[in-house]
Amino acid sequence: MLRRINGTALIIAALVATLGALAFPVWSYADRSGTGEANLNASSVATQWGPLSATDRDFLVKVRLAGLWELPAGQQAIERAPSEATKAAGDHLVVGHTDLDRRARDVAAKLGVELPNQPTAQQQEWLRELTAASGDEYERKFANILRAAHGKVFGLIGQVRHTTRNTLIRQLASDANQTVLDHITMLEATGLVDFDALAREAASGSTASPSGPSMPRDGQAPLAPVPATPTGDQSFTSRPVPPTVMPMP
Repeated sequence: MLRRINGTALIIAALVATLGALAFPVWSYADRSGTGEANLNASSVATQWGPLSATDRDFLVKVRLAGLWELPAGQQAIERAPSEATKAAGDHLVVGHTDLDRRARDVAAKLGVELPNQPTAQQQEWLRELTAASGDEYERKFANILRAAHGKVFGLIGQVRHTTRNTLIRQLASDANQTVLDHITMLEATGLVDFDALAREAASGSTASPSGPSMPRDGQAPLAPVPATPTGDQSFTSRPVPPTVMPMP
């Protein structure tokens, strides 16, 4: 009898221990370090304009770095490019980054973020590559190096604009979005951007399988989509954003 009681007690104790082990991760999950939210909180500092995250600070630095090499690249294009389209793109780079750099320095001063005064080694290499080229080769390199760089920072701008809790960073992201899109448009207007190369570079760094609607079979035209139209009260005060006008080369 005593052995049966001891055996039962051991079984009950084992069950209690097992349930406790299963429940502990649930109870302690919110306090665990290493989670995304924990990392966000650990990397953020409080400011009067809202929390400033590590991504926010990285964005500020990247805006500064962009101006440090894209502005001189634009100046060089104005002076050396054979075509007016490339000169115009260089003009937009100089004007845009002069203004954006001023805004970034003002935000950094308010938030206490230290900014670099020299481009990165990669950016300096791009400037040397442009300086060594001439004629048509120079224009092709200018259009494609600058277009690829702007495309990469464009994604970061969207992420920061979406996730930042800091009002100064949010406004800077909005300003940067307009400036970078303008530069992308002007670079593409040269007619020299290799879109196939951009797509291949993006695909080489992606591991996710592509998704989307399948192509029509047997050469059949896809069904026409139903227009998205409002219902009810249609006394609207806003107007559609005008389509982007591509500048002539």
